[in-house]
Amino acid sequence: MTDAIDQDLYQRTKALLEPGEIELNGAIIRTEYGNDEDVQMMQATIDIGDIIAEHAGYDPADCYVYSGNDDPEFSSNQHQGLTLEDDEFVWECQQLLREGTFDIVIYYEASADHEAILEEISDLGYEVTGVEGS
Repeated sequence: MTDAIDQDLYQRTKALLEPGEIELNGAIIRTEYGNDEDVQMMQATIDIGDIIAEHAGYDPADCYVYSGNDDPEFSSNQHQGLTLEDDEFVWECQQLLREGTFDIVIYYEASADHEAILEEISDLGYEVTGVEGS
């Protein structure tokens, strides 16, 4: 685990992956984006979501980001990647402002290529910590 990610955030992320309807893996991505860089933060989320979509067997062009602004169950920095055709789950994330910069906590089906996802996120220049579900 990278030093940039604290143990509490890792454990909270791990708890999100607890067994449910589908098996999940996740990642914690450390950015340098501050509160006033929301456009860059959203673009990072989209880029990371596209990586996940590819490694989960989807064409990123066939997916969209749902931000839940019409859903009281969603927080303002919570987003989902869904397929255009049938709104199938691809990924979900929270953007957390911590110590002045954002961390992205994102999770996706465990059938996606977890190691390839982490490697490509790292190749974008972000510090990333993988979190595997059960």
